[in-house]
Amino acid sequence: MDVDSAGTGGWHVGDPPDHRSIAVARRHGIDIAGQRGRKVDRRDFEAFDLILAMDRSNLASLRALAPPAARHKPHLFLDYALGVERDVPDPYYEGPEGFETVYSMLFEGCSSLIGRLEERS
Repeated sequence: MDVDSAGTGGWHVGDPPDHRSIAVARRHGIDIAGQRGRKVDRRDFEAFDLILAMDRSNLASLRALAPPAARHKPHLFLDYALGVERDVPDPYYEGPEGFETVYSMLFEGCSSLIGRLEERS
């Protein structure tokens, strides 16, 4: 299984994650310091079976970018993973506690998603 991360905008292409994201991940035993931002492109819709958006705005952008045959691939992350139609908030303008909150949301969602994907295989 291949997993990747990309943004719908190009303003952070080549940049590492926010230092607060790196710190929160490190506290949880995950090293993301070597990751670099990239922008979603149409080839992603061929390369991946499932594309998850953190919020409704990005979901709309992904659906607009998707070729007609792949419009079924983008989903809202928390809706797909947990059945909760809710955006993952962008913690950028918050303090460190916002990054910890987002980490917790993502951990819960990813744990559920792994179980769901294991059931499908």
